[in-house]
Amino acid sequence: MREALGDTRVVLLNGPRQAGKRALVRKLAKERAAEWRDLDSTVARQAALADPDGFVDFPCLMVINEIQRVPELLLAIKAQVDQDPRPGRYVLTGSSRLLALRDLPDTLPGRMETIELWPFSQGEIDGTADGFVDAVFSEGAELRHTSQVSRPDYAARLVRGGFPEAVARADVRRRARFFDSYLGDLIARDVQQLTEIERRPELQALIRLLAARSGQLLVGNALSSELGASASTVHRYIALLEEVFLIKRIPAWSRNLSSRAVGTPKVAFVDSGLAANVLGVDARGLVRPNGAFGPLLEGFVLMEIARQLTWADERVQLYHYRTKDHIEVDAVLENRSGQVVGIEVKAASTVRAEDFRGLRHLAHRLGDDFVAGLVLYTGTQTLPFGDRMRAMPVGALWEVG
Repeated sequence: MREALGDTRVVLLNGPRQAGKRALVRKLAKERAAEWRDLDSTVARQAALADPDGFVDFPCLMVINEIQRVPELLLAIKAQVDQDPRPGRYVLTGSSRLLALRDLPDTLPGRMETIELWPFSQGEIDGTADGFVDAVFSEGAELRHTSQVSRPDYAARLVRGGFPEAVARADVRRRARFFDSYLGDLIARDVQQLTEIERRPELQALIRLLAARSGQLLVGNALSSELGASASTVHRYIALLEEVFLIKRIPAWSRNLSSRAVGTPKVAFVDSGLAANVLGVDARGLVRPNGAFGPLLEGFVLMEIARQLTWADERVQLYHYRTKDHIEVDAVLENRSGQVVGIEVKAASTVRAEDFRGLRHLAHRLGDDFVAGLVLYTGTQTLPFGDRMRAMPVGALWEVG
């Protein structure tokens, strides 16, 4: 944020509600004696609607919280920064993907930098390195790690999630209350602000279906059939849930390697604790036979990687890979040079050679561009499984640096 304010006129901090945006910008505002405007306040919102130009007319840094509530301010901000192009004029925060808002008057192209703030990563909670992405691209298959995190520990992390308020609540019952309130408020406030929902129970049922599929393919027609709603309604609701940062779509990767690649995205719940609460599972229930541990763990890993990509030095995109022959790789990381790291996620504490099938397929197709293939599992050691293939503990995601 400080770096962006040093060379950019407008900085937008975007992310889910309760991820800590307000706390972060308040700290930043105190450092710079900034003017604070909160559009969650009815009075401030009415003033902004009545006089957008006057509302943003300020010679020093102004922080505007929850800008999506009055998107008309963006035209007034554009006029201000075009007239006075000094960097560090405005910090905006939003709990919806601002560029996706309906009737958005202007997106401030070339004038605004967007920074996404997600719920805490595991490394932020533990005070550990969180440097896996950079390490795997620099060290490749030479990367080694031993972790003491056990399967019950992983399950506990999954149901805790990363929202600061949830992390602070050691009592499981009180944490569940937070998740219930969070989801209810999100639907009642943010989703309803973006569009009218004809059938709220239908949306809530869709959220439960998506929670059960965290880390899995997002097949809209299958969801439509199971929900008993039209495909267009399901796709509209999914887009809304992504706009308010409840879910994240992981696009398919192909690089035209095979015409048999499937373009269907995956879906991951932004916060695993919220997904587990929607499904009504606790840490003990997760590790039971036929529990939801596998899908939730995959979604958890995908989102831990997504968080790291916001601060990693290596510029990397996150994808998944699947062919019509059902050869798949859970996560594909590709940097700007076209180098690729493939990752499979297994909830088991043991790994078999067959678990590397998709990774070997990818390595064969990519040749020298393939950096490493990793099966992240709930065991403790890094073990070799052939050329550039390794089994590695899931804990390496936040313990490597």
